Amino acid sequence: MAVIKVRKTGQVIEGEDNVRAFLNSQGVLYEHWDITKLPEHLRDKYVLTDEEKNEILAAFKDEIEDLAARRGYKTWDIVALSDATPNLDELLKKFEQVHIHTEDEVRAITAGHGIFIIKGDKETGYFDVELEAGDVISVPEGNPHYFTLMDDRRVVAVRLFIDPSGWVAHPYEEKEEAVQ
Repeated sequence: MAVIKVRKTGQVIEGEDNVRAFLNSQGVLYEHWDITKLPEHLRDKYVLTDEEKNEILAAFKDEIEDLAARRGYKTWDIVALSDATPNLDELLKKFEQVHIHTEDEVRAITAGHGIFIIKGDKETGYFDVELEAGDVISVPEGNPHYFTLMDDRRVVAVRLFIDPSGWVAHPYEEKEEAVQ
């Protein structure tokens, strides 16, 4: 289950309803999918064949199609990152720059962990959303954020797009406050 840490205040928010309410107040969609739908042999696997990626997409077909219908997403894929990923450190450096997109950034975590660092409203400032298997998040278009891995450096996630070309990261320059 996701955990939120507000950087300005040190506040920690836990529990599905509390996490959902906080993220909703910041304009961020949060859902939780039943991870037991994922076949056992894929629950802790981070190097995936195309067939295994398709198996993950098939396991969550109903959830993906429902989310896509509600939010206008037209295509989806699987991203898998681990220490076995070529150039992982370079990829992470690129991910760890605050940026925006011209469409939502959506992740449904199916294995492992990841953290979205998101700029909230003026009062809240930046907050970390620690995600684990089953957590689904959609950072809205134009909202400054970045993504990184947790200490285990392993994640598998479904990504949904309206148009993958619109999902390019555009650097965001902080105008009034630095990432704390």
